[in-house]
Amino acid sequence: MSKKVILTGDRPTGKLHIGHYVGSLRRRVELQNSGLYEKIFVFEADAQALTDNIENPEKVRQNVIEVALDYLAVGLDPAKTTLFIQSQIPELCELSFYFMDLVSVSRLQRNPTVKTEIQMRGFSGESIPVGFFTYPISQAADITMFKATTVPVGEDQEPMLEQCREIVRRFNNIYGETLVEPNILLPENAACLRLPGTDGKAKMSKSLGNCIYLSDSADEVNRKVKTMYTDPEHLQVNDPGHLEGNTVFTYLDAFATDEQVSRLTTDYATLQEMKEHYTRGGLGDMKCKKLLMAVLQETLEPIRLRRAEYEKDIPAVYEILRKGCEVARAEACDTMDKVRRAMKINYFDDRALIEEQARRFQK
Repeated sequence: MSKKVILTGDRPTGKLHIGHYVGSLRRRVELQNSGLYEKIFVFEADAQALTDNIENPEKVRQNVIEVALDYLAVGLDPAKTTLFIQSQIPELCELSFYFMDLVSVSRLQRNPTVKTEIQMRGFSGESIPVGFFTYPISQAADITMFKATTVPVGEDQEPMLEQCREIVRRFNNIYGETLVEPNILLPENAACLRLPGTDGKAKMSKSLGNCIYLSDSADEVNRKVKTMYTDPEHLQVNDPGHLEGNTVFTYLDAFATDEQVSRLTTDYATLQEMKEHYTRGGLGDMKCKKLLMAVLQETLEPIRLRRAEYEKDIPAVYEILRKGCEVARAEACDTMDKVRRAMKINYFDDRALIEEQARRFQK
């Protein structure tokens, strides 16, 4: 039976938001505390972040600590989870280099996640940075380097995982069973698959400015919820409301439990009861938003408090990352030893090769 290992991470281009939380962070903490996994690796993909921030390295540099604080604040425990920084593991570059020989340009061009990300950043034709274009290869190296069996991510990353599996199969077919083929682990709550932005746009995104950050103050959260996109046809309280595309109810689906709804309102025992009232009319948007504010505060206040404690000793946070990099580096060295042997490029470690060549030239 193979060992169960988790690998997942984020680009440190800004503080993490509640879309990250329901999409992956909350699940990471649950998995960490489940005791079902032998190893858990969570990393900051700073090298990947530089592919489209190459002229602004300070942005990435500053956000490495912000993301680390968010990791610790949500409950990732360095005693149970290895937290590390991508750029500090040079073996990842080596494995990516070998993987490049296993993937065609046309295959990369067909990757829907790559297409979407290229469009979002305004790249076109020859302006696409090679490093950004080859992101699926880099991500495959990240995953396979740490022998990950499970990768908890959002649904937008599914094409990336499929491409990773293709690379693993091709490598193992050519060089023998060496790498582990990973499985994706999606959020169980459908509302968490892709949390929309506060403006109702398809995805919460730092670049679109439609985020609620994990580190936002209570006042900031309330301000953002008050301006949230709801139902444009729900003009009067008595008008029937629509749930589809209504950001407030999408967020309630992602965050609220029936216990919270019952405790924080006087009129509803479940969220479903509230939805039914809204759709038949007679329930105003602000009342729904006030419930969401209360639910988000219950979720985010413990996170804010933990973050404030870690902020008191930033050198200690860097030390956590440094130690995590040491653990990750050791794992990477072990994988690369296996990869080099499989590819027959471990020249100086292969005594049989050296002796065979010596005999050949002595004849």
